[in-house]
Amino acid sequence: MQYHVDGMDCASCVGKIESALSRMSGVSDVQLNFATRKLDLTLDPESKTTAKDVEKTIKSLGFDITEVSESHNTSSMTDDSLEAQHWWQSKKGKQVVVLGTLMSAAYVFSLIFLSYGTWVFALAVIMGVTPFVRTAWALAKTGTPFSIEMLMSVAAIGALIIGEAEEAAAVVFLFSVGELFESVAADRARAGIKALTNLIPKNAIRIDSEGKQHEVAASSLKVNDLILIRPGDRVSADGEITQGESSIDDSPITGESVPIHKAVGDTVFAGSVNLDGVIQVKVEKAAKDNTISRIIELVEQAQASKAPTARFIEKFSQYYTPIVMGIAALIIIAPPLFMGGEWMTWLYRGLALLLIACPCALVLSTPAAIASGLAVGARRGLLIKGGSALEVIGQVDTIAFDKTGTLTEGEPKVTNVVGLTERYLSTEGERELLGLFAAVEYGSSHPLAKAIVDHAKAFNVAIPAASNSYATAGKAVHATVNQRTLAIGSPVYAANETVIAASQQAQIETLQNEGKTVSVLIDEGSHEVLGLVALRDELRADSKAAIAELKTLGIRSVMLTGDNKLTAKALASDLQVDWEAELLPEDKLNLLSRMRSNNKIAMVGDGINDAPALATADVGIAMGGGTDVAMETADIALLKSRVIDVVHLIKLSRATMRNIHQNVVFALGLKGVFLITTILGITGLWIAVLADTGATVLVTLNALRLLRFKGSDE
Repeated sequence: MQYHVDGMDCASCVGKIESALSRMSGVSDVQLNFATRKLDLTLDPESKTTAKDVEKTIKSLGFDITEVSESHNTSSMTDDSLEAQHWWQSKKGKQVVVLGTLMSAAYVFSLIFLSYGTWVFALAVIMGVTPFVRTAWALAKTGTPFSIEMLMSVAAIGALIIGEAEEAAAVVFLFSVGELFESVAADRARAGIKALTNLIPKNAIRIDSEGKQHEVAASSLKVNDLILIRPGDRVSADGEITQGESSIDDSPITGESVPIHKAVGDTVFAGSVNLDGVIQVKVEKAAKDNTISRIIELVEQAQASKAPTARFIEKFSQYYTPIVMGIAALIIIAPPLFMGGEWMTWLYRGLALLLIACPCALVLSTPAAIASGLAVGARRGLLIKGGSALEVIGQVDTIAFDKTGTLTEGEPKVTNVVGLTERYLSTEGERELLGLFAAVEYGSSHPLAKAIVDHAKAFNVAIPAASNSYATAGKAVHATVNQRTLAIGSPVYAANETVIAASQQAQIETLQNEGKTVSVLIDEGSHEVLGLVALRDELRADSKAAIAELKTLGIRSVMLTGDNKLTAKALASDLQVDWEAELLPEDKLNLLSRMRSNNKIAMVGDGINDAPALATADVGIAMGGGTDVAMETADIALLKSRVIDVVHLIKLSRATMRNIHQNVVFALGLKGVFLITTILGITGLWIAVLADTGATVLVTLNALRLLRFKGSDE
């Protein structure tokens, strides 16, 4: 059986549900994916347990569940049910709004009518704690008696019993806000993956056996179908070109910034963009198996296999809750029964102990520091999606960087203009040569052409008028300039059209070994090579400094790219980092998986092709100028698109974790001291209130110190 489970706001929810289901007779093979919200289980038809029993159990834990039929058993990442609500529309959001309103009203009433304020606080406690009590009771019945819900419920009710309604209301409200934050973060992460499906066109042009064209749904394409891809169209299926040739923009799939010329026999990927030629493609993979679908599946698997850090308080409560409740019970019962003590005296002390043990300071100890860290990051353009990411980034020892658009600007730029005839050897000659290049390329939408024209304009080079412009798909562009017939093409094209001298070939190879793309200008009338233009996607201005500083922090950097090896080697040499080139999305994923066996890994990327790697790394970081999918899949987004911000992230994370450790010591230390003094009768209820409030104030003030954090200043 298969279900969608809604309402999970943290990874610990998975454990609660799986634990409850595993104790039901006839239920086996329980697998719940937190990222996709998909629950798979096997239900023995001979068992007394029914599907309704399963649904009732999950609903009793506070989650919503709907069965998935076979006809809709598609990738859950692309399901329409992933449309996220606004936070205030959710059950948790409504609860926070109501509790916040009641608490505000109670504070106002307490200033005017003290008794009325107490009653409103009590009402807020009852309304707020009821769902948590129900969940705690359901968890207790299904094998998890000492949950954080149980601890919070007992503490809130205990504070209410001894007359501290305001304290109890604060505990319930803070806990509810924390649950809401986690829920919102989880929904955002899930909804972002849907953008992947938008890369594949909804329709395709299929060619039948008689050569006629029919517009059909892309999802209906079958293996061996023949489809037509026009200039400007997105490729609708993985396949092989059977007719025509064109420049293909594979950047959504491979991250390669420069379009690749492809002809008959070459493979094209679904989601790629056909730039200039008309091609026919034979479909090799059905829609469910194409490149984009595989990327979606990889993201699902990566998020399912990731083990998010469980909340500290959730782990600690496994020991803290039963110990505190046991001590409180002993304090109330043992002295009157065995030592002749007065029941009211020891009841008072036991309830005071419960108040001291109220998790308010503990609940705040981590989130308060995390909230300050997130605020500091946001002010500096570091969008961190939750405390787990902020914690983990400071622990990584290896960072894998995508090349294109991450370490580099993501756009080719002219790096060299080289004259190869006497006329163009001088500075003025090079300007004239650049003008001829720009004239021939003027009006083209090709990224290399645009880079050449922009470079000429930036240096105020006069661009002469061109006529009779046309392109030989994937080979060259032609135009008549100043009554000369000129062409710009690759070195291979130029070698086929004219003779390239050995010295000229050496210059071309030198530029290519530097990872640059070389375009050659030839005079088609005289068959003379006039000059070269070299282009390369250059490093960001701060890439070298960032990599160097990461080394000082003891972190190894690795460059991963779908680009060619010559370009990768040249850039890696400049940066002095390890590198791997010509990688497809699954290659990056496999490489990261191997690296994770011995290291804690962060991945920095910006493209669709990086989404699986961003998801499978211990923490994924997306550049702000990248695609929406990368931004949503990643745990952290660098809104200013600066590599140096990775360094700032690590420093902020380490400072935040120091702050959290200090907060935990403050919270537990004060509680430990006053637990002992309360048991001994040295301190009473008002000291208990002061201890809990004091711990809360201390951890809050300490967390606010992070707002003055200077380690990531510009």
